[in-house]
Amino acid sequence: MTFSFRSSSSAQARSTSAAASRSLPFTALPFVAVFRSRHYRITASAVAKEAGCTTGLVFHTFPTKRDLLVHARKTLTERAVARLEEVEANAPDPLAALQDVVRALPAGLRGASDEARVWVSFLAAAVADEDIAEHHRQGNRMLLRRIERLAAAARPDWTHDDVTSFAVDVSALSEGLNAVSLLDNESYSIEQQERSIDRLLERTRL
Repeated sequence: MTFSFRSSSSAQARSTSAAASRSLPFTALPFVAVFRSRHYRITASAVAKEAGCTTGLVFHTFPTKRDLLVHARKTLTERAVARLEEVEANAPDPLAALQDVVRALPAGLRGASDEARVWVSFLAAAVADEDIAEHHRQGNRMLLRRIERLAAAARPDWTHDDVTSFAVDVSALSEGLNAVSLLDNESYSIEQQERSIDRLLERTRL
């Protein structure tokens, strides 16, 4: 799909830019550009290529490279949330919902190692950029709250500390597996990852 401006006026440009921002196929493209990049980098030209538009339109919608990266990070979070919502909705009971969501977190267990590479590349960018780091913190805290809610429903006998510590352990294990398995898929094979998740989930069984 090709996007172009009919007028050079700033008001018209802003209106067109806003419309493009609201268009899911267009605004999803920063994520797609990072995902398809061999080195998991993002550029305006890569997004323009995906959209079939000019880099000018890209810069009207995403004025800086940071805007591109932040938007791609938000898209990744939205996709993760939608996936976990579906997993949770399909579970037959609270305990199954908790266990199924936890098992869905390691990217390697879903055959989504490229997704993990994108995620880790965003984490690396966050080290040097506080705005991107804040988006990472928000996304991670959303995950913690989800696990806490599911754990409290699945194990009503747990204390608040039991629930929060379990959520932290889930986040640490899943994010750690996503990172280290990219570099060493022999030591952190799918089988090893599954065993690690199973050991963690032993705590949830009644």
